[in-house]
Amino acid sequence: MEPQRYPRQLSRGANNAVIALSATEVGKVFSEDTRSDIGSEAEKMRYANAVNGLVSQFQRLEYNHDLQADMLVMERIYPLDFRAYEVEMRELWLDVFTEELQALHAAGFVHRDLLRPSNLPGDRYDNILLTPQGLRLIDVGISVLQRQVGESFFNAYLQREREELELFGRFFVGR
Repeated sequence: MEPQRYPRQLSRGANNAVIALSATEVGKVFSEDTRSDIGSEAEKMRYANAVNGLVSQFQRLEYNHDLQADMLVMERIYPLDFRAYEVEMRELWLDVFTEELQALHAAGFVHRDLLRPSNLPGDRYDNILLTPQGLRLIDVGISVLQRQVGESFFNAYLQREREELELFGRFFVGR
């Protein structure tokens, strides 16, 4: 069965669609049949936002009467095509991205979705967007906070994310 398509839809992840609300905001739609938890995702987004600006900015939770669905409202990001920029610029953006991601790690946050699993549709690095301000992260749905999962799980996720970051760096600079 084809997933529901929403008016002003921008994208669709494994569980949710994202729609344009305005020139500055988008809403991640949480319908009745979603497998995601809106409260958990909002908490993780706010947590990451308090550390630095790497993750898209949380705005609010709201109910959309027209769609009959809950929404996580966040800043709207307009991605750029990184291939239009010199390798030296990409290296600089990657260095800043790495530092900001390491700051999130040190604060007890792992994104867990830098590299899209091969069994899911979409591009390999759909959750990393180049913007005029540099690289940004979206979709913290499967992210984890160390305080919620404990040290052993957190360290395993952290190691995997470091490996994904290395792969992304080679892709981003070398493409």
